[in-house]
Amino acid sequence: MRIAARLTLAALAVSPFVVIACGGDDAKNPKYPAKDGGEAVTSPSDTNVTAGSASAVVGVVDNSSGGVSDSAKGSYDDGFKAWMTGDLQTAKTKFREATTADPKASAAFYSLGCVLERLGDNAGAQTAYRQAFNAKSDNELAKGAYALNLAHTGHQGEADTFLTDQHMKNPKSARLESYLAEVKSLEKDSTSAQQLAQDALRIDPNFKDAMVVIARDHYRSGRTDLAKYALTAILDGFGQASPARDPGNAEALLLRAIIEREAGQRIAAMKDFDTARLKRPDLIEATVQVAAMKLEAGNASEAQPLLESAVKYAPQNAIAHMNLGDCYRLQQRYADAKRELDQSLALDSTLLGAHYAMGLMYLNAPSFPGMDAKQQVAAALRELNQYKSMRGPKAAPGTSDDIDDLIARATDKQNQMNMPAATATAATTSRPAAPVDAGKKP
Repeated sequence: MRIAARLTLAALAVSPFVVIACGGDDAKNPKYPAKDGGEAVTSPSDTNVTAGSASAVVGVVDNSSGGVSDSAKGSYDDGFKAWMTGDLQTAKTKFREATTADPKASAAFYSLGCVLERLGDNAGAQTAYRQAFNAKSDNELAKGAYALNLAHTGHQGEADTFLTDQHMKNPKSARLESYLAEVKSLEKDSTSAQQLAQDALRIDPNFKDAMVVIARDHYRSGRTDLAKYALTAILDGFGQASPARDPGNAEALLLRAIIEREAGQRIAAMKDFDTARLKRPDLIEATVQVAAMKLEAGNASEAQPLLESAVKYAPQNAIAHMNLGDCYRLQQRYADAKRELDQSLALDSTLLGAHYAMGLMYLNAPSFPGMDAKQQVAAALRELNQYKSMRGPKAAPGTSDDIDDLIARATDKQNQMNMPAATATAATTSRPAAPVDAGKKP
């Protein structure tokens, strides 16, 4: 069986051989600018994967192992191909056709749920998942996907109750136990999460999902050294006596890369992010992380296709839209930048970085479509002040923030526009020119 996943900002858990990522769109940390006010610079926690968003995912399955009837097979296979290219609307249509052709096609309902969840239709996704496990009572992927969607949409208690009931009915299921461990971890019940994951490994010592849950829960709980130890067991092993359990596990590679990036190990982090992304193209967290690191280096041309792919696979991912907007800003594609930044705020109004990027764009763009110079500087002040208001009195620890200097530049520019022409000319010649946006062009 081959699997491709769904994502959201920003989640991760299911078996690596059964999924490719989706979920976890909840990272909301701001993007912090370079001191020159130009090039985009993100903090390690600003790229769609944090302790909260590195969470469980489920994914679309292909039909290589059978399970889809001949009447539904053509539509199902077309849906899977569309999914793999990020064509979510076609995938949705084809999977619906498969469920119509075979109302008992559990896999088709499950895969439809994956697509609907990626499109932001959580109620529809939950209905499809229920139809999947009602059609086939042992479809544990659908049960796990249903519970994880509940957990990621603010219903962790309901997810816990559902999985606890399912686990009691089938206490020998390592998969259900791992799903329940993930939900317990999201509920910040680390003790129960660790116990359940260990119990899953007692049922099946080679069940990689449980190993990843153990690592992820340690990371969420701030036990980074234990998370790294668990990841080493999965990815590298400890010699011949204890070989790597799953060296290509994309979820484990992603989590290790997050830890490496937070530790300032940029080369190692980039390698692991890239490996995870290439192994699973719709593992959006990895794609956004790679793109963010390229933006930090001023390489907007390489970041652009990655971010465009991310918003295609995960149209509800606010962080991906925000970073794409900032990428377009650096490329001076201002109308495109505004579209993506507006979309990011429509999806998540708490994103400080979107306001900051728009403030920089209005302040530094030679001109902006549909605005005169006074309107443009007024818009810059509005967005920069909004950023400062949402940020609070001080920048986050460990970050640089030049917001006061930028507001002063915009205010000075506005004052000059409001001066009589002769006075403005004298004022301009009496002081040095303001710095310009130092963002690197591709």
